[in-house]
Amino acid sequence: MVAKIITGKTIGGVIRYNEQKVKNGQAKLVQMGGFAAKNLTVAAKIQSFENLQKLNQRTKTNAIHISLNFSPKDKVDEFTLQKIAADYLIGIGFGEQPYLLYQHFDAAHPHVHIVTTNISSKGRRIETHNLGKVLSEQTRKEIEKRYQLVKAEEQRKQKVNLLNPLEKVSYGARETKGAISNILLEVIRTYRFTSLPELNAVLGQFNVCAYRGEPDSEMFKNKGLVYAVLDSEGKRTGVPIKASSIYSKPTLANLELQFVRNKESRKPYSNDVREAVLDAMGSSKSTEDLTAKLRSKGIRPVFRINAEGRLYGVTYVDNVSRSVFNGSALGKSLSANALLAKFSKEPPKLSTVSHTESSGSKDVGVRLPDIGISINSHQTEDPTPYELRQKKKRKRKKRHL
Repeated sequence: MVAKIITGKTIGGVIRYNEQKVKNGQAKLVQMGGFAAKNLTVAAKIQSFENLQKLNQRTKTNAIHISLNFSPKDKVDEFTLQKIAADYLIGIGFGEQPYLLYQHFDAAHPHVHIVTTNISSKGRRIETHNLGKVLSEQTRKEIEKRYQLVKAEEQRKQKVNLLNPLEKVSYGARETKGAISNILLEVIRTYRFTSLPELNAVLGQFNVCAYRGEPDSEMFKNKGLVYAVLDSEGKRTGVPIKASSIYSKPTLANLELQFVRNKESRKPYSNDVREAVLDAMGSSKSTEDLTAKLRSKGIRPVFRINAEGRLYGVTYVDNVSRSVFNGSALGKSLSANALLAKFSKEPPKLSTVSHTESSGSKDVGVRLPDIGISINSHQTEDPTPYELRQKKKRKRKKRHL
C-alpha cells in the first residue's frame, strides 16, 4: 500500500475535486465518517469542515487530502476499503476527525481518497510535521500485515509504479510507440479480457486500438497484429506499431494465451458486475440513462452498432475489478438483444468509433460513452510518498595520498 498525504489551505477545493470525479463517474463517495447527516450537498459538506476550522483561526494550513493506493493484486472490496481507511486515520492520530472517503475508478490500481481537517472539535491543531515519515509509515506497514496487502517495497521491486501517469494518447503530442507501450503494459497486466474486441473496449478508453487488418489481408491470415492511435472520431490515425516491435511483446499469440487465463481469473467478478448492470437496467429508460448509472459504479458499457445503426453487441468494462465481459457472457438479460428489446426506439446517442474490429467483421461501429477514464488520478503537484522515495547514494570523497 502506498499512502500519500497532501496538506492545503482550501478544504473546498479538495472536496470539489473529488465531487467532480463522482459527477464524471470516476469516483464514488463510500463513507462519511463523523457526519450526523448523510445526504448532504457539496456546499453543506464544505460548510461542515469550515465550521470546524473556524475554531482555530490561527492555523491556515488546515485541509488534509490523503490517497491510499493498492497493488492491482490486492483484493479490496468497498467494505475492506472502509475498514482500512478508518484504521489508517486512527494510526496517524486522526481517528476522531470527520472525513469523506471516496473510492476512485480512474486508475489501473485500486485506490481511495480521504478528505479531512487537522482542526479538532476543541479547536486544537493536530500536528502534521513529519506525519508521512513517522506515523503514516508505521501505520502503513501495520495495515499491510493486517490485511495481507502487497507491501510498498515489493511493488517497487516488481516495478508496480502506482505514481507513473498513464494518459490518453494524442497523436503527435509525444512519441507514439512509447505512449502506446506504456498503456499496453498497464492494461494487459491489470485487466481481465478474453478476446481482442474485449481488449479494444479497454484500450479505447486511452485512444488506442489493436488491429489485425482486413480478413482477406496477408496480415490477418498470418495472425499479425498492430496497435494504432485513435483520433477524436475513433478512427485510426498515424503509422501503426507492430506488436512484435513492442518490448512487452503483446502479439496475438501471446494475447491468446492470456485470453485463456483471464477466463478463469475474471470469474469471481462476474456476479458483482451482473448484479450492478441488472440494478442499473431496472430503473433506466434509455441507453444514456443506463450509461450514466453504470458510470457511477465504475462500469463502462461499449455498444457495437452495425452499418444500419442497429445495436448488435455490448461489452461491459468494469474499471473497479478490471474485468471485461460481453453482455451475453453475463446472461441473456444483459445481451445486446435484451437492450434492444428494452430500448428499442433508437440506437445509443454516443460518440461513435468507426474503426474495424479485429474479430473479422467489417464496418463495425463502436459507441463509447466518454467518462474520461485516466490511469492517473492524482494532481501533478503530489509529492512522492516516503515509502517510495529512492535513497540517495552519498558520493565518496577521493582520498589524496
